[in-house]
Amino acid sequence: MAMHAPLVIVKLPVWRRRVLLVMVLLGFAALLGRGAYLQVFHKRFLQEKGDARYSRTLTLPAHRGRIVDRHGELLADSAPVESVWANPSDVKISTTQTKKLAELLGIKNEVVDKKLANSEREFVYLKRRVSPGLAAEVMQLEIPGVYLKREYKRQYPAGEVTAHLVGFTDIDDKGQEGFELTMNDSLSGKSGSRRVIRDRANHIIDDLEAVKVPQDGHDVMLSIDYRIQYLAYRELVKAVEKFKAKAGAAIVLDAKTGEVLAMANVPTYNPNNPVNIQGKSRNRAITDVFEPGSTMKTVTAAAALESGQYQSDTKIQTAPGYMKIGPATIHDAHPHGVLTVAEVIQKSSNVGAVKMALSLDRQYMWGVFNQIGFGTKTRIGFPGEASGRLRDYKTWRPIEQATMSYGHGISVTLLQLARAYTVFANDGELKPVSLLKLKDAPVGTQVFTAKTAHDVKDMLELVVLPGGTALKAQVLGYRVAGKTGTTHKLGDHGYEKDKYVGSFVGMAPASDPRLIMAVMIDDPSSGEYYGGTVAAPVFSAVMADALRMLAIPQDAPNNNVVITADGEEVKESI
Repeated sequence: MAMHAPLVIVKLPVWRRRVLLVMVLLGFAALLGRGAYLQVFHKRFLQEKGDARYSRTLTLPAHRGRIVDRHGELLADSAPVESVWANPSDVKISTTQTKKLAELLGIKNEVVDKKLANSEREFVYLKRRVSPGLAAEVMQLEIPGVYLKREYKRQYPAGEVTAHLVGFTDIDDKGQEGFELTMNDSLSGKSGSRRVIRDRANHIIDDLEAVKVPQDGHDVMLSIDYRIQYLAYRELVKAVEKFKAKAGAAIVLDAKTGEVLAMANVPTYNPNNPVNIQGKSRNRAITDVFEPGSTMKTVTAAAALESGQYQSDTKIQTAPGYMKIGPATIHDAHPHGVLTVAEVIQKSSNVGAVKMALSLDRQYMWGVFNQIGFGTKTRIGFPGEASGRLRDYKTWRPIEQATMSYGHGISVTLLQLARAYTVFANDGELKPVSLLKLKDAPVGTQVFTAKTAHDVKDMLELVVLPGGTALKAQVLGYRVAGKTGTTHKLGDHGYEKDKYVGSFVGMAPASDPRLIMAVMIDDPSSGEYYGGTVAAPVFSAVMADALRMLAIPQDAPNNNVVITADGEEVKESI
């Protein structure tokens, strides 16, 4: 009979059993706590890490809105391009492939290696905005982890001609200048998205959720007429080159609506390749101020007529061609003797303008200048617009009231000056200005009576006729009304002796003005600097083509252009 070994029973002390039980329970508690922590408090992090291994949220870019002129002519649009990107953790690339990839993208091998070195990154651009053909060649290399992303590149068909108005965008399609900046939110739209599952080869297997459709940006229609814009730009370039000027600007307004039909600046830049644009990107017609010179005499004369103290034929003694105000002496270019108010404007007499101004109450004179828009922004909605300078009448001394009558001691933008002349084209009504196309003509502000506006417009016609300062502003077949201006430039230490700004602002046809144009030539250095010589010809050339382009009926015979025997007009007082 087999014998069995006795059963050995090990009996642990009570305290050891209890310690072991507590340790087991603590272990289970730790596991439960860790599970709760991961499932409740750290859930989002774990989900993101898990999702990152197979899911992607793709951005669906919105198409940026177009910018067009008033007739739908394209000024800015976006073309689809591809950007080459990589997921460094997925990239498997040979030395030969690296060399070929760098060669295609136009970058150094070291740059490619550096971009792909950080395997913790999941997205890095290798090259933005490449052509579809080049993108196809990159993909033919079949490098795992290298992909394409659809983007859009901004294009500007008008180039330098409209650069200061349209502006440009950066590589991320955000507006940097002009209307691209001003209306960036409206043009940009809203990007969409698509959340998908991808395999290791980056192939899309399935959509995780509904596609969020991108909302394309809105188109912007400017008030600009590209045909007139080109004319203004072309003639401005010629004038700046001919007179060796530092810069120039020109504005054409629709006299009835205040819409800006052209706004050109020189120097300019190419928005398709905006490099080295410092000093070239300013829209000088809006951002730069200058002393308007004799173009202000028109406003002074209108204020004098409106006061009731003067009529167009009221005589003013301007002899001996100068007058003293305190220690200062004001000169005319030539002594004229007795002149009517109309002749003061025609011959651009400083003495005549000063005598009218000093007979007016300074608060009244300031009120006219203020009402006509000087010293305040036009609120045209363009970045960087300047307000100019019109000092408070309470600080005016007699010499300041005198010099402001002929455009010294006051500063304006070219846009303010062009807008001011809308009162003489619209029976005394100042029109607001717009760079966006309007459906209806806006209601303006009545500054002068219709009679005052008509009388001043008649005076302005004399300026472009023999005996006036702007014979070179005449236009074949059309009556023209306008005024020249010439001033010394202001420097750090006062007026600079040999630096000038020549300007002209006028309208046509004078019988029923349809277009207003203001021209400013900054610092001409060829020896010619009078507004009637450097700025008036720009007005004439642009108006001649623009009036016919718009089929505006002639109001003068084809032999209306009159030149004096020596071909020169009267020189205005500075």
